[in-house]
Amino acid sequence: MTKEYVELIYQGKTYKFPVILGTEGEKAFDISNLRQSTGGLITMDPGFANTGSCCSSITYMNGEKGILKYRGIPIEQLAKYSSFKETGYLLVNGALPTRKELNRFSVLLNDQSLVHEDMHTFFQNFPRGSHPMGILSSMVNALRGFYPELQTLEEEINITVTRLLSKIRTLAAMSYKISRGYSVVYPRPDLSYCANFLNMMFDNVVKPYHIDKDVVRALNVFWILHADHEQNCSTSAVRMVGSGRVNLYAAISAGIAALWGPLHGGANQAVIEMLAEIVERGDSVKTIIKKAKDKNDPYRLMGFGHRVYKTYDPRAKIMKEMCDKVLAKLDIHDSLLDIAKELEEVALNDDYFIERNLYPNVDFYSGIILRAIGIPTNMFTVMFAIGRLPGWIAQWKESMDGPNWKLQRPRQIFIGPPEKEYIPIDERK
Repeated sequence: MTKEYVELIYQGKTYKFPVILGTEGEKAFDISNLRQSTGGLITMDPGFANTGSCCSSITYMNGEKGILKYRGIPIEQLAKYSSFKETGYLLVNGALPTRKELNRFSVLLNDQSLVHEDMHTFFQNFPRGSHPMGILSSMVNALRGFYPELQTLEEEINITVTRLLSKIRTLAAMSYKISRGYSVVYPRPDLSYCANFLNMMFDNVVKPYHIDKDVVRALNVFWILHADHEQNCSTSAVRMVGSGRVNLYAAISAGIAALWGPLHGGANQAVIEMLAEIVERGDSVKTIIKKAKDKNDPYRLMGFGHRVYKTYDPRAKIMKEMCDKVLAKLDIHDSLLDIAKELEEVALNDDYFIERNLYPNVDFYSGIILRAIGIPTNMFTVMFAIGRLPGWIAQWKESMDGPNWKLQRPRQIFIGPPEKEYIPIDERK
């Protein structure tokens, strides 16, 4: 709290609300007692664009300046020097691990990497064509039936957290293999977190998968960039569901469901689908740009601009560099990727896009890089979910451990009909 306050004058009476100051200078005024002190008055903020739901020490982002930090460390440094495993530890535990702590974390991840054999039955009974995100959400929720509920002991918390971090990549790879009728490939203790996932996805008896260090690095960076992003839709869902004191698996399952939408985690899939549509119709980039600029045309260019970032998304800069490196290394020739490069070049040099801050965002580049390394389009959101998992866990853990925990219960303003009498069915017209 600061010594500042905000005054609200309502019906001739003045109410004072204290101002809270964040580490990076953000300010908010605390209205937690508004309804009680004013006799029922609430605020209205559709979309919660101006409403803070919590104080958090996990992630800081500044959309105007293009800043993103995990636990105070700039995303640029983590993408350059860290691994996804180490970044996950940082988010969940609040500090970078020592060598001993990271080794212990690695051992726990290896120990928890397999899933119960009975879960195969679950996979095989989903209808053909089921979306992998629906399957993943269901399977994560089902983990509660196979593994002990979260205990209060710190050691048990660590086991549950690493169990989920490790098994989600195994579940994701299994869903891909089983959906195509392929044999399941099990995790190998000699491989890193990211290399293990790629091997489980693509290795088979006919053609063993070659693990390319640059592809592994690209996946590390992709997951690091997606590991947390403050109080977005899915993170808020995890916190809200978790506020009911549900088990961790149920809270994460809710986050996966929220991430599924094309306006959130599905945006990278939407980018590739847009590019495929452009190629299929044979449209030129010039035609597409003209449609995007026409205010009377409902056409929307996916992968450009961001609701929060009013400058170049810092994650997009990093992803672009990694994208260029991987495409050059793999020497891929793909008509979709050719169109993507043309769109990128226009957007970065066109005054219309520059003035409106419609730069290519992280979804634009991540969709391209996932396609380049062989990830099926319908698995894109699953990849996002795996990356976001450490952030979800950290946010859930912080909300559960915090001194200001409350069951979340938003209010509303009722605009329906006033009270009226019930009419028996035979008298209704």
